[in-house]
Amino acid sequence: MSSNNITYKVIIAHFFNPINDKICEFLEDYAIVAKRNAKGDYKIVHRCHKSKLNEYIKRKKSVEIIDKSGQYVIPGMYDTHFHWVQDDVRTMPKANLLSWLENYTWPYEANFKKVSYAKKKAREFAKKIANNGTIGGACYGSIHSHSVSEALEKFEGDYILGNVQMTMNSPEYLTMGIEDTIAQTEELASKYKNKYAVTPRFAITTDPKTMSAGAKTAKKHRSFIQTHLSETQNEIDFVLSIYKNIEGFEKVKTYTEIYDKVGLLTPKTIMGHGIYLSPKELKLLSQKQTMIAHCPTSNAPIKELGLGSGLFDYKRANRYKVHWALASDIGGGPFLSMLDVMNSFVCQNHKKGHRDASYTQALYRATLAGAKSLKLDKESGNFELGKKLNFVSLGSKNFRGNLTVEDKLKKLIKRPNKLRELYSDLIESTYYNAHMISGR
Repeated sequence: MSSNNITYKVIIAHFFNPINDKICEFLEDYAIVAKRNAKGDYKIVHRCHKSKLNEYIKRKKSVEIIDKSGQYVIPGMYDTHFHWVQDDVRTMPKANLLSWLENYTWPYEANFKKVSYAKKKAREFAKKIANNGTIGGACYGSIHSHSVSEALEKFEGDYILGNVQMTMNSPEYLTMGIEDTIAQTEELASKYKNKYAVTPRFAITTDPKTMSAGAKTAKKHRSFIQTHLSETQNEIDFVLSIYKNIEGFEKVKTYTEIYDKVGLLTPKTIMGHGIYLSPKELKLLSQKQTMIAHCPTSNAPIKELGLGSGLFDYKRANRYKVHWALASDIGGGPFLSMLDVMNSFVCQNHKKGHRDASYTQALYRATLAGAKSLKLDKESGNFELGKKLNFVSLGSKNFRGNLTVEDKLKKLIKRPNKLRELYSDLIESTYYNAHMISGR
């Protein structure tokens, strides 16, 4: 019988089940049972200690047991902001954001004009991201339509994709006309609906008419919206210097207001970075229920292979009730692993004296909070009943002593800088909807 037609799938392991920033259940030597529904989704129907499993399944037919006894398992991870078309510039020199874009990123993205190139790269990237335990996220393509279609076809998991809109202040080889961009966005949104994200690159490269039309298109097709906001002070200054000379925007005081005026702030909008935001801007984001993708490895100091942009103030975001989740920001971020992102989040905040930043919090923000950003938290993100069986096995490890859940997560995830690029070695297997999409 094909594994796709099996009625019940059971995973036996030690499970970390994130609930919120402060609580993560640890289910030691547990069995989680998922049942296939009419749509072919494996939804969790039972959880018990493995000693009680036989009693539950003894009268069940068509059961597959995935025995990972002794291994540590977390939910599949979500990356809420990354550029799959920047994979080859992840470790290029990063003096600052704007020069890195001009010197490395944009010339590389031009390669995706060729469909054959995009096909090859999408196939390669799909393997890399699954190997790193990521099963969904919000992703940026290039300006080309096939950078969306090829990625959606090849990536296995819950992904939304958008082609970047670039209509001004961009190199000629990556600039499209306003009407052509609007038409392209409408075509892709009508085709992919909520798998599509209207994606102005940022306010520097996308004119107000295009952004306004994109907001209406997203609402019409129930698509997502994603762009960048307040990643660096230079970026903010440049944006405001441009818009003070654009009719209708002369009196705008903040970057966030620009996006609000064109209708981009919605409950289905994910803003990348959001480091330099005033209380007024955070209040506006909260009112509009717009989310932030926090990218610690990309914003990290240059010596840690980041762009040196600064540290997102998650405590202030929480005070204003702005939802946020973690993201890699490939290629501003140097590595695809969300485990690396989690570790960087904790380490950077500890260096700044924010000792309440924890691996428990980081796991939640890379799993359930990420699923919430994609409106998937009712069906994914942890191991609660009724959710799809998505998980990542981190292999076995012997822990000594009476450790807390936080201690165990720290021992599993914490690594020194020199070993960061080896995080994928920690992933034993990745499962999406109870099917292995990567493993050894």
